[in-house]
Amino acid sequence: MNAHTLAPDETPSEATVAPEPRIRQKAPMTAGSKALLVHLLTASGAVWAILAMLAAGESRWDTMFLWLVVALLVDGIDGPLARHYQVKKHAPEFDGVLLDLIVDYLTYVYVPAYALFKSGLLPGWTGWVAIIVITFTSAMYFADTRMKTRDCSFAGFPACWNMVVLVLFSLHPVWWVSLVAVMVLAITMFVPIKFIHPTRTKRWRAVNLPVSIAWLAFAGWAAFVNFHPESWSFWGLALTSIWLFIAGGLQQLIYGRDG
Repeated sequence: MNAHTLAPDETPSEATVAPEPRIRQKAPMTAGSKALLVHLLTASGAVWAILAMLAAGESRWDTMFLWLVVALLVDGIDGPLARHYQVKKHAPEFDGVLLDLIVDYLTYVYVPAYALFKSGLLPGWTGWVAIIVITFTSAMYFADTRMKTRDCSFAGFPACWNMVVLVLFSLHPVWWVSLVAVMVLAITMFVPIKFIHPTRTKRWRAVNLPVSIAWLAFAGWAAFVNFHPESWSFWGLALTSIWLFIAGGLQQLIYGRDG
């Protein structure tokens, strides 16, 4: 007799009822796992850096800058995520600050300096001067414990050579303009002039953050069209770059260095 068939002396309540199948629930991610994923996201910047370097070695500047824009986008979101998921508390075995500095030096300094040298924008001895100045001064700046102000802005030009070189590729100025720009910005890294952080500087964030996002969009588009001189990204990059360069100085003039 089938196990589920009622015997003459059985009532329906006594019948064997097949158990309902269990639904396996996925265990939620731990705080440590989430924090570790943030570290892995930051470390991915090293991958974008080597891909950009390989493209630069073949003079594929559009591809190189697209990878650098990806790295810049990652750098823009990993900081807020690190603070949100408290990586120092939940994944202290990895130093997020050190990891970020390593990746930033590759993507902000090393690859752009190589591209500036190889591209011919600074021919002959000027290219050698530029890469030596950029890499040396940036190494010192990244190790400077005074690089941040109280409002989480930067004290001095924050060695964003990836942004500078991309603008130079787009505008393609005469060589001496590029060389003067490199020398002035290198000096500015060690001068107490304030530069905003797009996400961490609270004052004027409602303006600075959209401008930063617009800069990323213009940069990506400029690289996508291989820096075509008639592209509208030319003006977008110029205007957004000017604002990002002067916004911190304006705040310093109006509210003081830490205002």
